[in-house]
Amino acid sequence: MKVVIVSGIWPPDVGGPASHAPELAGFLQERGHSVHVVTTADAAPEPRPYPVDWMPRRYPAGVRHFFTTGLVHRAARGADVVYSTGMLGRSALGALGAPLVVRLAGDPVYERALRLGWTTAPLDRFQGQRGTAIAGLRRLRDLELRRARRIVVPSRALAEVVAGWGFASEVVPHAVSAPDLPDRREEQPTLVFAGRLVPQKALSVAFEAVRRNPGVTLLVAGDGPERARVEAQAPPNARFLGPQPREQVFELLRAADAALLSSDWESFGLVVAESLAVGTPVIAAAAGGVGELLENERNGLLVPAGDAVALAEAVRRYFADPELRRRLRAAAAESVRGLAPGEVYPRYERILEEAAR
Repeated sequence: MKVVIVSGIWPPDVGGPASHAPELAGFLQERGHSVHVVTTADAAPEPRPYPVDWMPRRYPAGVRHFFTTGLVHRAARGADVVYSTGMLGRSALGALGAPLVVRLAGDPVYERALRLGWTTAPLDRFQGQRGTAIAGLRRLRDLELRRARRIVVPSRALAEVVAGWGFASEVVPHAVSAPDLPDRREEQPTLVFAGRLVPQKALSVAFEAVRRNPGVTLLVAGDGPERARVEAQAPPNARFLGPQPREQVFELLRAADAALLSSDWESFGLVVAESLAVGTPVIAAAAGGVGELLENERNGLLVPAGDAVALAEAVRRYFADPELRRRLRAAAAESVRGLAPGEVYPRYERILEEAAR
């Protein structure tokens, strides 16, 4: 099977698609399939054992979109299936003539509305937001999705959102393969946030929680358009590490007492899965798909989204109760065994093969 994988981001970019796309590409190639990748990047990606066509991001959006569509179209000639995990419009147009499988990690309309400053609502509440421009983008998104033979999402929460658009989807979670790491611990009580610094992460809620726990240090690993604003809001006990390689993120999570996630909505919560995979519990807002990974009092602590006081109390309780920490840590890794690549990627392979037929 000849597979074209389209991803808007690629290593060294940080984010779910930047880890998912190359891992799936490597898995498919090892299984004997032919793989061709199309992406955008700030600089030439590192060589891979399969072709990676890339479009420089320095070009204006319209130019970049036109030529990226051309790259997809050229790669898709003779392909058995095109798998898009980003750049939905360019994938739908460029893949004309080839079967298309779309993996949604969120709502493309919502992401654009955030970038343009049209909304500050969480993704689920945004679905009820009206406006001529938003309605136009939704019609375009739905037209693009009608090109797809299959739609894949990482959580039941996002599947419900997509069903509201009138589309059926299949839930296949992110795969997580944690490296073997030494049992190292930070010398003082430490929490870690890892991810893109964007509005939906609601880091102001996390900052208020750690501000109320001055003996706890919050390490922030990541970058994004909100970085300057986020750093200006941070309390003295938050430290910014900037963007980190994925391997370093795993090491940070392993060494921390817990991961902290205050998002107002998550389609999956990759950092939750990664933290649990290395044996570190998570303290998080129960938003979107997070509750499908995190079970309160079993492998972490859940509080209502947007409630800084409740999050602060969960942090205080976690560090005040050694038995609670021991119990949650003991259950963490086992709770995500089903997300191992050997369990997840064969499901993607089956979907792609069925779409190709």
